[in-house]
Amino acid sequence: MLAASPAQAAGHGVSWSRACAVDLVPGHAFCNALHVTSVAERVKALGVTPNATPSGFGPSDLLSAYNLPANGGAGQTVAIVDAYNDPNAAADMATYRSQYGLPACTVASGCFKQVNQKGSTTSLPRNNASWSGEISLDLDMVSAIAPNAHIILVEATSASMTNLGTAVNTAAKLGATEISNSYGGSESSADTGYDSTYFNHPGIAITVSSGDSGYGVEYPAASPNVTAVGGTALTKASNSRGWSESVWNTSSTEGASSGCSAYEPKPGWQKDSGCSKRTVADVSAVADPATGVAVYQTYGGSGWAVYGGTSVAAPLIAGVYADAGAHAAIPAANLYAHTSSLNDVTVGSTAGCSPAYLCTAEVGYDGPTGLGTPNGLTAFTG
Repeated sequence: MLAASPAQAAGHGVSWSRACAVDLVPGHAFCNALHVTSVAERVKALGVTPNATPSGFGPSDLLSAYNLPANGGAGQTVAIVDAYNDPNAAADMATYRSQYGLPACTVASGCFKQVNQKGSTTSLPRNNASWSGEISLDLDMVSAIAPNAHIILVEATSASMTNLGTAVNTAAKLGATEISNSYGGSESSADTGYDSTYFNHPGIAITVSSGDSGYGVEYPAASPNVTAVGGTALTKASNSRGWSESVWNTSSTEGASSGCSAYEPKPGWQKDSGCSKRTVADVSAVADPATGVAVYQTYGGSGWAVYGGTSVAAPLIAGVYADAGAHAAIPAANLYAHTSSLNDVTVGSTAGCSPAYLCTAEVGYDGPTGLGTPNGLTAFTG
């Protein structure tokens, strides 16, 4: 069955819609991108507008918020796994990078590659306007955080876990050092099999968005083999950091997903006591559409836009891993050994649950934001 999702949601005077319909059939997945529909754009809709700044957070904002280097990613290859094809992916990413003065990353230079789930640059999947928004978001976030990394866009034939998982394996075979996955679906008893078949890539940082539906768990974020990435609301502040963050929560059914997996065993490096199995999330970054990021999308979009959702956070964290360079065998485990090198998020909640930390921010670990958000690269360096 295809579960209907609200066409619009709103918070802080901002309205948005899901880029992809929610599909709760076990073995299926949907993207976690939220397209802001009420934005007042500050630049021309199409192309580059010199000496102007698009609405939504751009690269300099995100690097400042998370204490990241300006020219990161050299020597790394970030793969983005999504379903279906965006025929304008390369051109749209080029516009984003040009607008913000980032180095070009093109097919011709060898920096960018767009392939199907088997690794071929021909016979790409059918075009899909909904997933093209997700693809644009992912490419732009990796560009913002790790502008000197190479990028591989691996497009699955459909949004089934088997096809998306095949695309993850292809990304690893093509030399990806980080693999970003901004999608999820219902948990099922098949997930532990998917872990070993598709997500068992020691030494590669695999990031997965936790989901946008508030308290509750999605797969593959629940896999012990990945870094599950939750979401925050990010705002500029007059404190020493210059920024503040809280749990992203719009309503009882929309916000950073978190909780206890029904099937996945608890990894040895995760020590919280409220879940006997795997707890989501591990770490987090901006996801609230009301504090969203600038994205450039022309297939299924009309140029400059603002996006939110934990689909922002997963590629952002993949970019942070790329900035950090070498990874531990299980990159998520390294986070738990360097908790003091993260921004602890202690404000906000998504629901009422027991124990409360699974849906409410607390000092130290909590479900919606994990161990916190990046504060430099130490926690991400293996």
